[in-house]
Amino acid sequence: MTTLADLRKNYSRGSLDAADVDRDPIRQFDTWFAQALDAKLPEPNAMTLATVDSDGRPSARILLIKGVNARGFVFFTNYDSRKGRELAANPAASLLFHWIELERQVRIEGRVEQTSGAESDTYYASRPLGSRIGAWASDQSQPLASREALEALEREMSAKFGENPPRPPHWGGYRLVPDVIEFWQGRPSRLHDRIVYSRDSANGPWRIERLAP
Repeated sequence: MTTLADLRKNYSRGSLDAADVDRDPIRQFDTWFAQALDAKLPEPNAMTLATVDSDGRPSARILLIKGVNARGFVFFTNYDSRKGRELAANPAASLLFHWIELERQVRIEGRVEQTSGAESDTYYASRPLGSRIGAWASDQSQPLASREALEALEREMSAKFGENPPRPPHWGGYRLVPDVIEFWQGRPSRLHDRIVYSRDSANGPWRIERLAP
């Protein structure tokens, strides 16, 4: 019988060296993300977002990245959700992309800020109608009496707003402005390659180092 302790895989698909990566971690991320897309991985834009509340209690969940550029990594959610409340109390957070088929991870740490209302409006308008209505119907992270109650709220909001619902005031975007980005490539014998970029301020220069696995 196989036990949890017996489960293991030897990674051997690639390697990573500080001499070979881009000097800019965002461009390096773009390269890896493009390779994940080319490999047709299932939901390569899925990531884990980890936050910490005012008491220091961590929580994590998977959601989708919706924008990456020199300013940071953008995602959207309900501001009143658990993650929204935790980000209001403590705006430090981390992201994790895990592309297991490529034996790769990217870990990102930094400070989170809300995007502009205009940026949130633009993305909200691009969502399918059902998702826009759902943002009104769901009091995210709050207790819910039943599935039927949720679907009744969905019908109510659909009847109220029709085909053109406005963006809810409690829903919008966040941008994680990174100060640490680590690229991890699996290697044999658990001697993985880890290249980390770090900087002291949002506009500061990036340092590049190799970390022990």
